[in-house]
Formats: sequence, C-alpha cells, structure tokens
Amino acid sequence: MPNWSTYLTPGIPERELGLFCLGVGEQENPKGPTPERALGCHALVWIKEGRGHLLHGPDRQLSEIHAPAMLWLYPGVLHGYRPTTRWRQSWTLFSGPATAALTTLGHLDPSQPVRRYSDPRPVDRAFTRLLRVSTAHNAVQTVAALYDLIAQAAPPPDDDVAAQLTALACRPLSVQDYAAELGLTVRQLREAVRRTTGSTPQELVLTTRLNTAKALLAEEDLSVAAVARQVGYDDAAYFTRLFTARVGLSPRAFRRSGSISGRISSF
Repeated sequence: MPNWSTYLTPGIPERELGLFCLGVGEQENPKGPTPERALGCHALVWIKEGRGHLLHGPDRQLSEIHAPAMLWLYPGVLHGYRPTTRWRQSWTLFSGPATAALTTLGHLDPSQPVRRYSDPRPVDRAFTRLLRVSTAHNAVQTVAALYDLIAQAAPPPDDDVAAQLTALACRPLSVQDYAAELGLTVRQLREAVRRTTGSTPQELVLTTRLNTAKALLAEEDLSVAAVARQVGYDDAAYFTRLFTARVGLSPRAFRRSGSISGRISSF
C-alpha cells in the first residue's frame, strides 16, 4: 500500500454544512514509537493490519491495538503510536460545529480512544468510500461519507431502552410509570436514554408524540382533539399550546402547510 494523502481547505459554504473533512490518506507505520503530538481537529485512524499500543491523554495511558481497530483522536489531546509490528492504516481529519452534537449523542466519546468490531466490514467499506469521494472534491458527498463512517464506527447502543420507550411514548404515563413498564428504575431509564440519544426520557417522549401528531395531522382526517388523544393528551387546548410552542405552527396551520398529500387543497 503506497503512502498518499490529500489535504482539504473547506470554504465558507462547505463549513456551513456543519461537518467538513480536512484530509484523508493511507500509510504504513514501521515498528517503533512515533513522536507524540496533539491535533487541532478530530481524526479517525483505521488500523487495517498490525498490533501495538496507542499512547493517549495527559496521563499518557497505553491502550492495546489489535487490527482491525479504529483510533479516535480528539483536538488538543496528546497521542502517540507504539506499533509492535508494521501498521497499515487509513486516516481522516475532520472538524465543524456538528462535532459537538455528535459528542452529545455519544458518537464521539473521548473516553474510548480505541474501538474494535466483531464485524469490521461495514466500517472498512465506509472508510473506503470516504477515501474515494473525498479525492473527487465533492463536498456534499464527502460530508455524507464522513457522517456514514462516524455512524458505522460508533459503538452500537448497549440496549434498546430508547426504542422501547418510543413505542410506549403515546401512552399517557409518567416517567416513573414508563420506567416500571420497562422494568427499570427512573435513574436507569434516564441513563439508558442519555447513552443512546443524548437526551432525557421526557424529551424523547415529547418528540415522539409530536412526530406522531404531525403524521396524523398530515395524513389522517382526524380532529385536533382526536389527534391529541391518540398521542397521549386528553386536553386538546393544552396539546395545541404545546404543539404550537415546539413546532412554531398551530396543529391546524401545520395541517395546511405540512403535508405533501394531494388531498390537501391548499398545498
């Protein structure tokens, strides 16, 4: 595998996409330590072949590496490579305001600088695609490939609590009741939802109810009161105030403007 690299300088339109690629490449590292440094951006390093350690963080902790593995490097965090065999690797540099949201959602987790995968093929395919499209200098395709790589490489949720809560969300229950339905304490429910969504159970329930209400308003011939009842609110006036505050339109206004159905005559 020949060493190669491409560095990118995104302009204002590319930066407004929220996430942008600053460089990609492939290289081989020989056995032996590399100089320690800290980056000014995020980086993903896909170790395709080799073994060794990653020196990482202010305490210079060593994390074992056994390919295939992904190294997650963060801005301003000291790191260095310690290959005990030859390394073959692909890498990308990226930045943008979307990294803050990705951190909140758990996709970027500084506490896990090395991740391994039971099935590395989806990650390898996603990295290969990023390398290919980034050299074509198509900003939108590169951002899409970068998001896909981060999504494929992030750790899967350790449970499906958020999905189970979503299924229950339109039932008019309290957080304590939801937790009991799922066989959890309230604290366990909150921690599980935060790990998966970066949010709270209350916010997940509200978002699910609003999304369901939008679909009913746009696609069904139901009164606002009937929609309110189906998403867990007996008080149609309260539902209307809540919907308007969060969506920016009243339920009736959303029905007029929020559907692409041909039966909505005003659209």
